[in-house]
Amino acid sequence: MGDALDMVRNEDGIAAVLGVLEQQFGEACHTGQAVRAQHGHTTTWIPTQAPDAVIFAKSTEEVAAIVKICATHKVPVIAYGTGTSLEGHVNAPVGGVCIDMSEMNKILAVHDQDLDCVVQPGVTREQLNLHLRDQGLFFPIDPGANASLGGMASTRASGTNAVRYGTMKDNVLALEVVLPSGEVIRTASRAKKSSAGYDLTRLMIGAEGTLGIITEITLKLQGIPEAMSSARCSFASVDAACQAVMATIQYGIPVARIELLDAMSVKAANAYSKLDLPETPLLLLEFHGSESGVAEQAEVFGAIAEDAGGTGFVWTTKPEDRTKLWQARHDMYWASLQLRPGAKGVSTDVCVPISRLAECVAAASEKAAELGLLAPVVGHVGDGNFHTLPLIDMENAEEVAKAEGFVSWLNDLAISMGGTCTGEHGIGQGKKPYLRKELGGAVDVMAAVKAAIDPDGIMNPGKIL
Repeated sequence: MGDALDMVRNEDGIAAVLGVLEQQFGEACHTGQAVRAQHGHTTTWIPTQAPDAVIFAKSTEEVAAIVKICATHKVPVIAYGTGTSLEGHVNAPVGGVCIDMSEMNKILAVHDQDLDCVVQPGVTREQLNLHLRDQGLFFPIDPGANASLGGMASTRASGTNAVRYGTMKDNVLALEVVLPSGEVIRTASRAKKSSAGYDLTRLMIGAEGTLGIITEITLKLQGIPEAMSSARCSFASVDAACQAVMATIQYGIPVARIELLDAMSVKAANAYSKLDLPETPLLLLEFHGSESGVAEQAEVFGAIAEDAGGTGFVWTTKPEDRTKLWQARHDMYWASLQLRPGAKGVSTDVCVPISRLAECVAAASEKAAELGLLAPVVGHVGDGNFHTLPLIDMENAEEVAKAEGFVSWLNDLAISMGGTCTGEHGIGQGKKPYLRKELGGAVDVMAAVKAAIDPDGIMNPGKIL
């Protein structure tokens, strides 16, 4: 994984570009090994592939200038947000220039009456929500990590709130983008809807930086609900928990979050987050609305859970209790690593139609056990998306091969069920082999779009296609 067999490193072009960039950007252009390695860092098992230089851009004009220089010499350009992506998105397989967007972190405007805001791509979701809190507003997309909004748009991120509020594609109104030529375009206006031409906004969302670099984002906002309640309920099996999830969605209960932890994940959460939950499959839920509304939603879910054999149903509106539960959920990656210290966690990301959820989760757990893999399961199961996390000794070649086989098998299974190999992490380098299996000839259309917009292939090469 992460290979670039059909790509050639442009040594002369890179040398020329580095000379120009060091002269033009001075200390903002970094070529030291440590900084370069950090910006090729990947949080999964794909090997790190560092760029040749890292530039901390401060404006759209600077990004455009860098891209123009690279375009002139046909040198790759890779955008970098916070480095939390999971499929090798920020790797530089044939070198090139990494543009770090972290210093483009200004909230440019908040239009509270219109429920939208304009931000630079380096703004993180936590930074934005802290800024919005006193205005009674929030941005709902929550992938767990404190990711940059530019990176979230580029990977079409999702998270725990997606079952109610959708994903990034549903919450971005417009983008400012630097194209591979260095030209700057705006994809749409602030209007809540438009029929004006091709939907370039959604073309760029999820393009993973392969069509351009996002330099400004106009986002939809939500009012902070009058009331929120959180609930938890334990089940005898993952299947029973999934049946409760399906019934909840089919009944039309407007849950904001509904998350699954299998018994192994609950054990990890208890140890890492100092909880005392029963170590059986668990559902965590959150309801948003009026005080009476969230109480009614919680009570209806309680009845559904009881019918599915759920036990220990508890719900609360206390902010401190809700925060403790959801922080434990967001810490699950680190908690799971403690189940096998020194192991590497390989996060899968399949999503299936809700009617196939129980079957797919059960099959994944059974397959992991059959292979002897320690693989806790968590999931945003309200929309059919779940993650297994095989914990792998990367020095054990046999174990690595088993894990690779498991990941491939699970992706194929999800696709065969009418699902996808990636609900929210994106394709990057790691999932390229599965894109054509999932979408067939549509991949050729994507390649044609890529060739038309980026004929020299300089934008984040080696990703998606």
